[in-house]
Amino acid sequence: MTRIAEGEVDLVVQGPSASVDDARAIAAIAGCERIVPLSRGAAPAWRLASPRVRTGVPEACAARRLDAAFVPRTRRLADVRVVAMDMDSTLITIECIDEIADMHGIKPHVALITAAAMRGEIDFRESLTRRVALLAGLPVEALARVYDERLQLSPGAERMLDGFHRAGARSLLVSGGFTYFTDRLQSRAGLGHTLSNVLEIRDGRLTGRIQGEIVDAAAKAGALRALRDTLPAGIAVAFGDGANDLPMFREADVSIAYRAKPVVRAQATHAIEHCGLDAALNLFA
Repeated sequence: MTRIAEGEVDLVVQGPSASVDDARAIAAIAGCERIVPLSRGAAPAWRLASPRVRTGVPEACAARRLDAAFVPRTRRLADVRVVAMDMDSTLITIECIDEIADMHGIKPHVALITAAAMRGEIDFRESLTRRVALLAGLPVEALARVYDERLQLSPGAERMLDGFHRAGARSLLVSGGFTYFTDRLQSRAGLGHTLSNVLEIRDGRLTGRIQGEIVDAAAKAGALRALRDTLPAGIAVAFGDGANDLPMFREADVSIAYRAKPVVRAQATHAIEHCGLDAALNLFA
């Protein structure tokens, strides 16, 4: 049985269909005597004070479709200075390059390369170069169709950003995707900063090449580091779902794997599997 020093952490449990009975059951397993309702996210949530043990808690929460996190009691939302996030399958629900490929009739082939890269099986630079090359000749109007017809913000994205912004944090969207989408999302979601790749376009068609330096895992981490270095001391938070986000996670104080690949969940501070992105706000006092 893994014991926890009393008073150091609390246990946050939350889920779209969670009930107070779920919270009481988890509190009994963890040895918590006090249950406090939380209200920052859309899903029902509770902070279970001073858990005495961890053993059995993750399994019990998974069985009840609850997201669970052991959080330091001293971690404050007001102390967050930077919130950085990946775009594809994190801030938004789709992989843009896969949907662009669908306009070209080659989505299954490109999606296989995307999935392998997200699992860390293929170097991201190599995978992006291979995937973009397959898009050569596609009219630029296909990008507009993807944005207008298929791109949606992930559940809780707007509430999450609003909560961090209200607390005084600066937001950063860092993506191995493309400026066509990050530029529009910056305006739509009120993001402070963005970094992504530029698709080369000639005569209204994609050339199959990236213009300029590729934004890869190292560039994502560097962007987070550069922004936080310009700000007062505080907490840096990072969201992501793929292996390409792991260097950025290591730069952050709190890393959150959102509906992520197993390799990413294993290295993140917390994971959100059932709730929306706004569940992250309940991980801070």
